[in-house]
Amino acid sequence: QVQLVESGGGLVQAGGSLRLSCAASGRTLSSNTMGWFRQAPGKEREFVAAITWSGHTYYSDSVKGRFTISRDNAKNTVYLQMNSLKSEDTANYYCAASVVGGGRYDYWGQGTQVTVSS
Repeated sequence: QVQLVESGGGLVQAGGSLRLSCAASGRTLSSNTMGWFRQAPGKEREFVAAITWSGHTYYSDSVKGRFTISRDNAKNTVYLQMNSLKSEDTANYYCAASVVGGGRYDYWGQGTQVTVSS
């Protein structure tokens, strides 16, 4: 059973930075695509960023140029560096792992709250 635990969320002023971490256990995920999603109150969950086993990265248009996803396979951990934060980035951020493949994410963390004050 895969477990994903996010950390690093908090309250930050607009223009500031935060670094989220997602530590995986129960299975080595170095061969799997990992992703970050977010969900704001009253809104649907949306894709933020993903990184493949080979290091290719993908970003939503809303965060491109401001957020950077990376991974440390030795630590079985994925990161999301968030810079130039805006109030609209306020959301609960979730880490996810794609194990079966086909663009589906099979395991999810419990989320970490990011609040950006304007």
